[in-house]
Amino acid sequence: MIRNRTLTYLLLAIVALAAVVAFVASRSFSAGETTVAALAGETHFHGIAVDPRDASRLYLATHHGVFVVGPDGAARRISDTTDDFMGFTPHPADPNVLYASGHPAGGGNLGFIVSRDGGKSWTKLADGVGGPVDFHQMDVSKADPKVVYGVFGALQRSTDAGRSWTPIGAAPEGIIGLAASSTDVDRVYAATQRGLMVSADGGRRWQSAHDSRQPATMVHVTPGGTVYAFIAGTGLVRGTEPDLDWTALGDEFGGALVLHLAASTTEGKSAVYAATFDPETRAQALYMSRDGGRSWVSLGAE
Repeated sequence: MIRNRTLTYLLLAIVALAAVVAFVASRSFSAGETTVAALAGETHFHGIAVDPRDASRLYLATHHGVFVVGPDGAARRISDTTDDFMGFTPHPADPNVLYASGHPAGGGNLGFIVSRDGGKSWTKLADGVGGPVDFHQMDVSKADPKVVYGVFGALQRSTDAGRSWTPIGAAPEGIIGLAASSTDVDRVYAATQRGLMVSADGGRRWQSAHDSRQPATMVHVTPGGTVYAFIAGTGLVRGTEPDLDWTALGDEFGGALVLHLAASTTEGKSAVYAATFDPETRAQALYMSRDGGRSWVSLGAE
């Protein structure tokens, strides 16, 4: 048991490092059609978001630009650049607005950037504290979209939609993912190597959000208040704010870890997407669920 737990921590350390060092070599991507399978072997998946106007249209942020992906696995780059888009999150109310951070294709850090045309063009809003920042974990509050959280050195917070930033304090040790609440601007979640954590005071103090103390690799909050998390040894879990009565949805990913999740907010349509990473094979994949995360199909499966 101890050996297995130690192995789990080591594998998660590899996952955390993969976001920084994988696929560093520069590649040239055309703006034409490609596939998820091809991208999985050529770049690294850093984030996903569902187009609020079309539940079948998925944004995929990668080491080499932003792509849109369809249910058949077809993918097309939409960003004007092939920059490395790390932290990546949509505006919870404006379908045209996406936020990101990361690295220019030529090196350095992008700071906190915004697209107002659905991912095509991007501009910098701020350098952040100690920046230009490279937020690997960031999210926009669903309770107030002017409030944005990001991790660079420390946990930082903006209350003016990313134009200025204030350091809050140290992020939880071993942080992998970050998600802001739908009900309270001061409530924020962290997926960490020591489990799923929650803060009720804007990230100053943290406590456990789930009984399991196994590593959590992902946490995501929908505008409607549904919270998803992936916990090693448990799999995908789902709860509802503020009580978080967790329901275990199982683990259908064959040993892979869920690193990113996105849920559709399109009225009358339900779609949940997951980006996974297998620590042993280093394989990446995208999956879609039509039943709230209980069963999954691979995008572009042959």
